[in-house]
Amino acid sequence: MYSHTEEIAQPDGTIKKKRIYKSFTSDDPSPKGKRKAEKDATAWAVTKESASRQIDKTYGELLDDYIEARSAVLSPSTIREYKRSRKADLQGLMNKKALGITQEDIQLEINKAALSHSPKSIRNMHGLVSAIMGTYRPDFVLNTDLPKKIRPNLYVPTDADVKRLMEAVADTPMEIPVLLAAFGPMRRGEICALDDGHIQGNIIHVEYSMALNDKNEWVIKAPKSIAGDRYIEFPNFVIAKLGAKEGRIVSLTPSQVSDRFSDILRKAGIPHFRFHDLRHYSASIQHALGIPDAYIMKRGGWEDDAVLKDVYRHAMEEQAKLMNAKANSYFSQLISVSSLSPNQQKILTLFESLGTPSYLCANVINQLDGNKEAEVIKALENVINLVGPFAECNTKCNTKTKNP
Repeated sequence: MYSHTEEIAQPDGTIKKKRIYKSFTSDDPSPKGKRKAEKDATAWAVTKESASRQIDKTYGELLDDYIEARSAVLSPSTIREYKRSRKADLQGLMNKKALGITQEDIQLEINKAALSHSPKSIRNMHGLVSAIMGTYRPDFVLNTDLPKKIRPNLYVPTDADVKRLMEAVADTPMEIPVLLAAFGPMRRGEICALDDGHIQGNIIHVEYSMALNDKNEWVIKAPKSIAGDRYIEFPNFVIAKLGAKEGRIVSLTPSQVSDRFSDILRKAGIPHFRFHDLRHYSASIQHALGIPDAYIMKRGGWEDDAVLKDVYRHAMEEQAKLMNAKANSYFSQLISVSSLSPNQQKILTLFESLGTPSYLCANVINQLDGNKEAEVIKALENVINLVGPFAECNTKCNTKTKNP
């Protein structure tokens, strides 16, 4: 049974129209099976005819219908992004009749967009195309080649970064946002929407978030996911900073938080990272403390562990750098040891007797002034003679006896 016509680009640049048919079969070879196949075909034809009348519109018009039909259930920020995409993305599809759009049309538009957008943005655009076609042309099967995903380059602030940051924001309007993000962790929108009615003792109920709608107005709305609605028990020092404030705890918008945060890092000489990265810091610390992922996800409002895996991967990469440096240092020192003079070998032996691994000092010894070697040997021997009795006492004291 005829389904639709697809336009296929030929090597010479011409377009060939190909009629696509849909077949209906049955595993039952009897007349009953044949009647069932015919019934399915008839039902499909009726549905197709009804759908054809419904979507005799352009792709852009259907996108408008899609947005309007979901404006009451999707978040304001999602609606805003859909409307932005309607005006700016994949414009070659917007004026095409939806029934006439082919896979080739979609692939060409995706290829154009990929020249100036990230793989993540392209996948978001294609996801919206998939939603529209799936809703209004359910028989259309997308098979688009998309750019390869790129791993996000997450930055996880260190303890030193956070300590310097806390000093920089002390007694400023940014102190509370930083505390709630780093030790919650809470998102910008959640922090800006928080009011005193959601604080009970040390527990904060994260029930709302502040987001920008399609009219560029900041509105308070429910979180996007069920996981976002959660209870977080904060340490005493964070709750103490909140004091007895009434109404909204922070009188800033999410964009103001980000702007001020960047200025604070710059003035304090702290390496740049996003305010949102404080959440990664919190997750990383909890993971290092051995807290199971399920609890970290619940506290942070993550629906799945994708973000946590990226955070842990970053931590593993940083640890790998340290381990590689340690291994390379050992190998380098190992080679250096073989080139030491007799006096330098003796100095190395004396250091080892004091508990210092050879790979930590071989390079330094190799650079010693030859005239100073005798002085260093004498000084080390004096140190050994001095600490020897203490080392022996320490060994005896650590021996397990009935009367230590």
